[in-house]
Amino acid sequence: MSTNASATRWYALFADLIARLADKLPTTVNNTVHRLAIASLASQIGIIITGGAVRLTKSGLGCSQWPNCVPGSMTPVAEMGIHGLIEFGNRLLTFVLTAVAVAMIVSLWRMRATHKTVFRLSIALLAIIPAQALIGGITVWTRLNPWVVSLHFLVSAALVMAATLLVTRTGALRRGESSLGAPAGTTQRFLAWVIFAAAAVALVLGTIVTGTGPHAGDADAPRHMFDPYIVTRIHVVPVYLLVLAIIAALVLAYRNASDKKLRTPLLLLAAVVVLQGIIGYVQHFTGLPVLLVLAHMLGASLLASAAVNLWDRSTTKFPF
Repeated sequence: MSTNASATRWYALFADLIARLADKLPTTVNNTVHRLAIASLASQIGIIITGGAVRLTKSGLGCSQWPNCVPGSMTPVAEMGIHGLIEFGNRLLTFVLTAVAVAMIVSLWRMRATHKTVFRLSIALLAIIPAQALIGGITVWTRLNPWVVSLHFLVSAALVMAATLLVTRTGALRRGESSLGAPAGTTQRFLAWVIFAAAAVALVLGTIVTGTGPHAGDADAPRHMFDPYIVTRIHVVPVYLLVLAIIAALVLAYRNASDKKLRTPLLLLAAVVVLQGIIGYVQHFTGLPVLLVLAHMLGASLLASAAVNLWDRSTTKFPF
């Protein structure tokens, strides 16, 4: 048998195997697909928390190089101590995110034509991971420049939002729904946009407050030269707007039966904002203890998720 014939035979066997495996993939959104979406959301929030732990333990330069951890080695060496292990461990979580994202795409493969929006969301989650890893590398190359660190967090927050949309929509499809129902009224949709925008601005300004504060990730890392008092006061302005918009939206949701579907997501968002506000004020007046700062980062992740969940349920008009 010639080399070409042998190669053709092996290619045919491989193609047949792939086709057989593809035939076993789901054709409708089932519990497994929805659980993978939940896993995507959990892993995206998880890497924000572990990234925060890297900064708060002063392990931001525990791996002094990228993509290598140290010159000539992909893994940490004994000289880097616990900081090297912490930073390297956070890097390894990128592979977990990638595995979950690939599994999500595979589970939706046979639905890519019928549920285009959901499939594109899964593609976006995978596609942004390498870009986020590169931003992580730039963070190391710039010795933890606070603007780059902020971008690193904000991209992660955007990934949390995308994963939330995936959870919301696969949940609806699992229940046999082709959309999130009739869109909310005009005023409620406007409030949803205000809530989303205010939450986004609060997150962005929160990164500037963080970049001005003491937890830099390394003793020699640069910081913003802003007045901490002033940037903190600016940060809370969109939060006040967010609170007012949530109150108005809740009043409407309980007055109008047509907006009943928004009550639960609004209550969840309100709970996140109240808890985040309490943590924020307590950490501010107690000198930014590490555990409270980490809890505030978790709250920021939940805020991003809850805000986009409400926005999606309030404004979506089309099947997915």
